[in-house]
Amino acid sequence: MRGSRAARRRTEIARHAARLMYDGGVGQYYDAKRLAANACFGRKASRRLRFRPADLPSNGEIRAALLALARRREGPACDIRLRAMRQCALEVMDTLADFHPRLIGSVASGFVHKGSDIDLHVFVDDPDELIAVLDTLRWPFESEHVLIRVGDSFREFLHLHLERAGFPVELSVYPPGERRKVGRSSIDGKPIDRVSPSRLRGLLDSP
Repeated sequence: MRGSRAARRRTEIARHAARLMYDGGVGQYYDAKRLAANACFGRKASRRLRFRPADLPSNGEIRAALLALARRREGPACDIRLRAMRQCALEVMDTLADFHPRLIGSVASGFVHKGSDIDLHVFVDDPDELIAVLDTLRWPFESEHVLIRVGDSFREFLHLHLERAGFPVELSVYPPGERRKVGRSSIDGKPIDRVSPSRLRGLLDSP
């Protein structure tokens, strides 16, 4: 696929993937991209076309389409939701200050929509210490062990899912040594921006 035809297909797939994430509850860019390609061109056609990675939209293109969709559907509510989610994130970070929380993802970047959650990295040697604090606070949560690629291998990390002020919150639990290691974003390949509580206060204080 070349030229304008390829560009049109990339745009079509990106927009459909955005709709799947916004309306269909698909949470991962890879899954949305694959489902969108099948939906736009049919499963058999997708196999026959043998899409190269360059023929498909990047995660960044899908995120841009998702934000544009959210803006069209929600209008000023997007900005209201962003501020409310950042305030909620700061309250959680202040409460869990002993675990050096850092905000990442859509709430940090400002690219929120109705399906967004609050993503926090927390750092502790023994996850049971964090769990004990959550129990003391009477914050119900669900736990999940997630495999994450680190270099050429995979490592398992604990993720805790809870809800505060009506917003889903995900705590990704890392050992303290990981505070000095910054992974790469699946959106643009750049180092993940971990926002501290003080930086988040500055964002909330900005006009």
